[in-house]
Parts: sequence; C-alpha cells; structure tokens
Amino acid sequence: MRKLADLLKHPLRELQGEVDEAVSPERYTLLRRKIIALMVAATLIPLSVMAVLNYYEHQNAMAREIQNPLRVLVNKTKNSFELFLAERTSTVSLIASAYTYQELADQQKLARIFSVMKREFEGFVDLGLIDEHGTQVNYVGPYTLQGKNYADQRWFQEVRLKGKYVSDVFMGFRKFPHVIVAVQHMTEDGRTWILRATLDTKQFERIIASMSLEPDADAFLVNGQGLMQTSSNNYGKVLEKVSFPLPPMTYEPTVVNMTDPLGREVFLAYAYFPDADFVLMAVKPRSSSLKTWYTVRGDLLFIFVAGVAVVLIAAMRVTDALIRRMKEAEDRRELALREVEHSQKLSSIGRLAAGVAHEVNNPLAIINEKTGLMKDILDMQGDFPAKAKLLAQVESVLRAVERCRGITHRMLGFARRMDVSIEDLDLSELIRETAGFLANEAMHRKVDVQLDMDPELPRIVSDRSQLQQVFLNLFNNALAAVADGGNITVTARPESDGVRVSVADNGCGMSEETLKHIFEPFFTTKKGKGTGLGLSITYGIIKRLGGEISVESTQGVGTTLTITLPKGQREALA
Repeated sequence: MRKLADLLKHPLRELQGEVDEAVSPERYTLLRRKIIALMVAATLIPLSVMAVLNYYEHQNAMAREIQNPLRVLVNKTKNSFELFLAERTSTVSLIASAYTYQELADQQKLARIFSVMKREFEGFVDLGLIDEHGTQVNYVGPYTLQGKNYADQRWFQEVRLKGKYVSDVFMGFRKFPHVIVAVQHMTEDGRTWILRATLDTKQFERIIASMSLEPDADAFLVNGQGLMQTSSNNYGKVLEKVSFPLPPMTYEPTVVNMTDPLGREVFLAYAYFPDADFVLMAVKPRSSSLKTWYTVRGDLLFIFVAGVAVVLIAAMRVTDALIRRMKEAEDRRELALREVEHSQKLSSIGRLAAGVAHEVNNPLAIINEKTGLMKDILDMQGDFPAKAKLLAQVESVLRAVERCRGITHRMLGFARRMDVSIEDLDLSELIRETAGFLANEAMHRKVDVQLDMDPELPRIVSDRSQLQQVFLNLFNNALAAVADGGNITVTARPESDGVRVSVADNGCGMSEETLKHIFEPFFTTKKGKGTGLGLSITYGIIKRLGGEISVESTQGVGTTLTITLPKGQREALA
C-alpha cells in the first residue's frame, strides 16, 4: 500500500515541480531584463540613428551657412584687389600712350605727371622711364634710381613678353617690399620703352582691413610660391614662407576645412588672381564660427538624453506592468494546478481507500459471521464455568468488528461521492451541537472555547451530516494545536450570498512550508497520532457543497481556518 501511494503521488510531484519552475523569481528577473533590452534596443537604435543623421546634417548645414558668407567676402575683396590693380595699370598705360618718349624723358614733365597721379590715385610711390636696354633714363620718387639697369630683372623680361606686367611683392633695389606696374610702349619707328610705377603695399593692407574680420580671423595675400605678400597675424610676415601648403588652384572663391600649424580646426577661404601672381586667403577658426552650432548641439544632446531617459522609464514601467500581469496569471495558474493536484490526490487516495475498504470488509464479514455463530452456540449451551467470560470476549470482538465497519464506511465515503442529503439548516445550532461533542475534553484541558454567532445569521440549504463532520474535524485540529489553557474562537457572520465561519486558535501555528501541504491526503504534523485525512476530507466536502476554505497561520501565534458556504439552492446541491 505504501508503494502504491508513492506511485500515485509521483505524477503529482512532477506537476508541483513544473509549477515551482514556472514561477521561479529568477525566471521573471531574466524575462524582465530581456523585455527591457528588446524594447530599449527597438526604440534607441532608430532614435540614435536619427540623432546621428540630424547631428551631421545640421553640422553640415551650419558649416555651409558659415562658409557662404566667407566665400562671398573673399570674392568681394579679390574684386577690390583686381580693381585696384586694374586702375593703376590703366593709369600707367594711359600716361604711356598720352605722352611721347621725349616728354616722359623730361624731368619736370615726368614730375608733374607723377604729382597728378599721386593726387588722383592713391598708392603710387614713384614713376620711372626705362629704355629698351633696361636702363632707367628718367625717375621721379624718393629713391636714387636714375641710371639703374633692370635688364637682368625678371619683371623686365615679363613686360617685354607680355606688354603689361604687375609684379608680386619683392625687395629689388629699394630693399623694401613693393609692387611694380610696368607698361611697354612702341613708337611708330619701332623703338620700345617701358613706363614703370611702384605701388605701396600698405594699400593692400588697407583693402584687407576693410574686410572687417573677427579678432581671431585672419586674411592675407601670398604669391604662387607661397611667399607672404602681406603680413599675417598667425602665419608669417611679408616675404616669409607661409606656414602651410598652398591649396589647389582655382579662380573661384573656395572654402576648405584644414588644421593650421597652430593645431586649430579652421575654414580656409581662398581665390587665385587670374591676371596677377596673387592668392587671397581668409582663415576663420571653426570653434568661433560654430559657436551657434555648439549651442544647438548641446540642445540636441539634451533632447536625446531626455528622450533616452523617457524611453527607459517607459520601457521599465511597461515591462513591470507586463511582468506583474504575467506573475498574476502564473499565480492563478499555480492555484488552479494546486486545486487539480488536490483533486488528483483525493481521487487517487479515494481509489486506494475504496480498494482497502473492500478488501478489509470481506474478512470483517467472515469474522462477524463466525463470531455470531460462536455466540449462538454459546447461548445454546448450558452454564459452565467459563461461559460468561467467553461471551464477554465474543461481544468485544463484535464491537471491534462494528468499529472497523464504521472506519471502512468512512473510507468509502471519502472514495466516492456520497449521496447528499439536503435540508434547511440553522448553522448556529449545528455549530453549537458539534462543539458540544468536545466540551468535556475542552473543560478537562481548561481550553476556553468562545462561540461568536451573529443573531442575524441566515439559514442555509446544505447537508447536515457532512457539515457536522467538517466542523468536528476543524474543532479536533484546533484542540490538538492549542496547549492546555489555550483559546479557541468560532465566529459566524453573514455574507452577501452566504455565511462565513472562522475557527481561530492561539496554538503552535504552522510554517509556510506546512501551509502548502495541509490539504494533501496523509499529510500530518501529529507524528504517530494522526492519519492526515481530516483536512483532506474537509476540503473535498466543502468543495462538493459549493463552498471555499482557506487558512491563515503564523508559527508560534496561531491558526485561523475560514469556511465560506453559500446559502445554497436545493436544486444546485442535489
């Protein structure tokens, strides 16, 4: 029988293992982390991609907004330089065409012409007439250059080839940075001569100053060899080599990003001159140019971080709500599985009890018949010395058989659904009557039993004998739990659709582990005394009558068993 019971319990243990595994706290923690990670990834990846794209698009747009004004400024300044040089070149060309060689060779006339030039056009330093051999035959200006020969100078060869020439900044005989404008003129008899004027480079400085750049910006001229034509704040003085490579040649204003020799990220705007060996450059640090962008970038970063925080909070809250609902569903599932487990155990133990009861009833019937026959034979015999003693022993056997019949009858009642005898009941009277069965034991042990019955307790429709068995089991358990001198309180109160009865004691109480098994058949804490069927039978009866049973217990404090019974309908319980 013990092996059979273990086999019957084995599938229930597997079911219990599945329930414990299903509601493992680690499982919920892992599931929560996975859901949060999935939600965060699904939200933050597109958000991050969008933020990165917006970052670079806005940065590029801001760079274009900064580069365009810089490009326009360089273009305008370049035009100013070209206009300045074109005017001076045209002035020298006009004088060379308007006057003959002999007139220009006259010192007084050349001085008067130069005086008018300086008055009408700023920037002229001197004026000289140079013959076809490169010798300066007439000169007006602050230097002593009369008779100097320029045949070996590069500019002289350039003007002989091109007819007009504007030099870059160089030192020459003056030992001072200057620019020359030279125009070649040919007479009718084929003789050639050159009229050359010198320009002050301070005019270049003034044109650059008119750009009105920010203090940390810079603008300057260089020639095709990278020599500075004007002074720079950061990259060298006049005729020094510029401290970074020249950008690719283009006559259109162009802006490039670069790192200058000072280690700064800068915008370099530049344009080459088509008719002169000049490159106009303007440098503007990116940090100052992108101050507005850095402000916007901070706002974008704040919005992104705030968005991420909102996503995380939303993901955690949604996940918590989802996990909570899943846990509630798992708890309901566990409760349902436990009820199924109880039903399976009751069914299994019922089948076992039915088999045992039938097997025991057969020998009990034989014992009863044989003992009855022995009694009849003894009654027919006359008196003899041991007759009274034998009859007493026969009567004792018959009482034991009758007791065994009662036990097997109860086991059969547990094994099958016994017929329900429905009647109108006064629950208060039934509880008092059942409590009276244990009054002597309670009085002997000085246990105080309090019956708190509501006067308005309604009558119910149920089975009297089965309810009596239920309350008897509960009262027996309460008496077994309390020590001598303890307290038991029975409370009955009306409910909206029935009655609620609570049996509370101040006994030893139960642990959480014990509470999980109290309705299981053969589970008992009364080592060597109880069978473990009382509460299992009680549970089955209450469920059969349409009620509910629950238990609350604290170890060392006491236990309260609560039964809720419906008012009942005769048809429903029949």
